[in-house]
Amino acid sequence: MAISSIEAIPVQMDVKPLDEEYGLAPYRSNHDSVESRDRLLVRVDTDDGVTGWGEMLVAMESPTASKAIVEDVVAPKLLGREVSEIRALVDDFYFPYTRIQPFLGAVEMALWDAHGKLLDASVAELLGGAMMDNIQVAFCLGILNPEASGEHAAFANEAGFDVLKTKAGPDWQTDIERIRAMDAATDGELEFRLDPNQGWTFEEAIRAVAALEDAGIFLQYIEQPCRIDTYGTYSKLRSRTRTPIAVNEDTYFERNLSHLLREDAIDVAAIDLVPAGGILAAREQAAIAGNQGVSVTHHCGFDLGVKTAAVLQMVAATPAINLAPDTVYYAWEDDILKTPLDVVDGAISVPKGPGLGVTVDEAKVQRYRTDG
Repeated sequence: MAISSIEAIPVQMDVKPLDEEYGLAPYRSNHDSVESRDRLLVRVDTDDGVTGWGEMLVAMESPTASKAIVEDVVAPKLLGREVSEIRALVDDFYFPYTRIQPFLGAVEMALWDAHGKLLDASVAELLGGAMMDNIQVAFCLGILNPEASGEHAAFANEAGFDVLKTKAGPDWQTDIERIRAMDAATDGELEFRLDPNQGWTFEEAIRAVAALEDAGIFLQYIEQPCRIDTYGTYSKLRSRTRTPIAVNEDTYFERNLSHLLREDAIDVAAIDLVPAGGILAAREQAAIAGNQGVSVTHHCGFDLGVKTAAVLQMVAATPAINLAPDTVYYAWEDDILKTPLDVVDGAISVPKGPGLGVTVDEAKVQRYRTDG
């Protein structure tokens, strides 16, 4: 089954406003505020009439550049080759001065989808079999004032979520007030993840974590509080706190994650299959981290249904991923799937069909595409 065409399709989808059920917009973090998001779908067609789908965040906020890299750089090397040669296809790319991995991650996802459809098997089955039917996920919340944060935490708790991840801003003291308000609003029943997105100094991270510990609140983890490449910072931070230390953006660079593991500097790796370069690469990261006694979760960058399905398939078949993956899937105004995924009691069922287990609604793809 040879690859006959590869197309990249930019789409844009709105996020539900905060005053709607499960709404999150504007979703504020340390570096932006999200009310809609550009995504890039990747369509791989084969000469047998099978179609596979992949998905990634539009790179550098440029749908045109992202589309060009997939169609002008990646596609020419893959056309005419067998869709089943996933490992060889991905390993063929070497660009020493450019990170091609996110684009390969989206294309590889589509290859897995097509390969699974050919064999009438889910991606989880191709990876060795699903170990669970439902994946508990973490509720995500942007930066709000303490009162509103408490209200949304109470909603998440009542909706069946066990853990809530919230962004953190430049004022760490306000973030501590928010966590305390959310903990009080849920009677301590929710666990929390706090994500400053590299926005804090070492001193701010130490003071924030110490203030929460003094209040009797122990985060599930604090995620990437300081810049990537600051290896010594994470070693020192971990030695000074009882709160687990996680990295996300550092996992996008293989050497960074490897160094942090060697230095025993982290407790959690929040990986992402797209910037990692695909499902195979992400599973390798998870295995390496797990073998070092480091817990693993999966990041969410406002993923639509195609990538969310891929994450579910991978998590279900990867023992080293032992913490609930993040998701904001519930917050989209719509999706490009014919049958959208359901979040029930804080969990999403692993799709059962072949490939990724979901069917893309091509009429909706056309409705939301942004390249005309």
